[in-house]
Amino acid sequence: MKKEIKRKWFYTQSPEDVWEYLTKADLIEKWLMPNDFLLKVNHEFTYTTNPIPDLGLSGVFYCKILEIIPLKKLVYSWAGGMDKDNPTLNTIVEWTLESKENGTELSLVHTGFKNENASILDAMYNGWDTHIQNMIKDLNSK
Repeated sequence: MKKEIKRKWFYTQSPEDVWEYLTKADLIEKWLMPNDFLLKVNHEFTYTTNPIPDLGLSGVFYCKILEIIPLKKLVYSWAGGMDKDNPTLNTIVEWTLESKENGTELSLVHTGFKNENASILDAMYNGWDTHIQNMIKDLNSK
C-alpha cells in the first residue's frame, strides 16, 4: 500500500508570494481551510472543516510546526480522527519551495499514512491538488 503523497506544482509567482500562502492564517483559509496557524516552531494549531464520518474524521486536524526554513521549507505534523486523544491519522506534511527561472516550484511530501488510512490517503491525494488549484487561482487574481 502507498504510504505517502508526493506532489509538485509550478507558480509564476516568487517564493515570497507562495510562502505567504503557506504561512499566513488568513491566506491559508482562502485555499485550504479555517485555522489558527502561527509561523513559530512548536506552535500547535488546528485546521477545521466539515466532519467526514465515512473516513473516520471529525473535521478537526491537530497540527504542530516542526521545522521552518524561511521561504524554503515548512514541516508540521497533521493528526486527525474522531477523537483528539486517539487519532487514527498521524502524519507529517512537508512543503518545499524552490526558486525557478520563471517562478517557484512547490513540493509537497505528506508521509506517515498507515494501512488503515488508505481511504484518507486516496481522498487527500486529489484533495491537495484541488486546494492548491484554489491557491494558484487566488495568487493569479492578485
